[in-house]
Amino acid sequence: MKSTDLLMSEHRLIERMLNVLSNYTIKLEQGKKVPPENLKMCVDFIRTFADTYHHLKEEDILFAEMEAFGMPRNGGPVGVMLSEHEMGRRFTKAMTQAAEDYEKGNNGAAKAFAENARNYVGLLSQHISKEDGILYPMANQMLGDMDDQIMEQFDEKKSRLGERVREKYEGIVTQLEKDSSS
Repeated sequence: MKSTDLLMSEHRLIERMLNVLSNYTIKLEQGKKVPPENLKMCVDFIRTFADTYHHLKEEDILFAEMEAFGMPRNGGPVGVMLSEHEMGRRFTKAMTQAAEDYEKGNNGAAKAFAENARNYVGLLSQHISKEDGILYPMANQMLGDMDDQIMEQFDEKKSRLGERVREKYEGIVTQLEKDSSS
């Protein structure tokens, strides 16, 4: 398996969470109750799996290697991806606060969560499409001979976060899929 194949498989799990967020957004916008702990699990998934586990592999390893091979960090495709990661972090921070406020019974928190979740889903859906369709093929061309080294670096990062990170978050997504669709 190539490093970009691994990242794309992680995208599939992230897309499943985006679907969960979309379902919860609809419920919140319709005035339906969503268990606050489920919103917090969504945010935890985004912060831990999507951002720390996935995006940091891209930022610290893949994008850094592409940069070393001449891909500009600013103004090029990597710069756009980094900017979108930061935008996603702002939406996530707002969702985190809204989930906490929602749990406390704040009336406007459902709207704030839904709005930021909708923005996050839209951003990440396009972001993933650009990475899968444009950036990763470029990375494969540029870094083909280095893929084993990149995978080793991915494994090092994974071992620092825990060997079972993906399995844990797959279980959470599966649980939330059942709840969000009912």
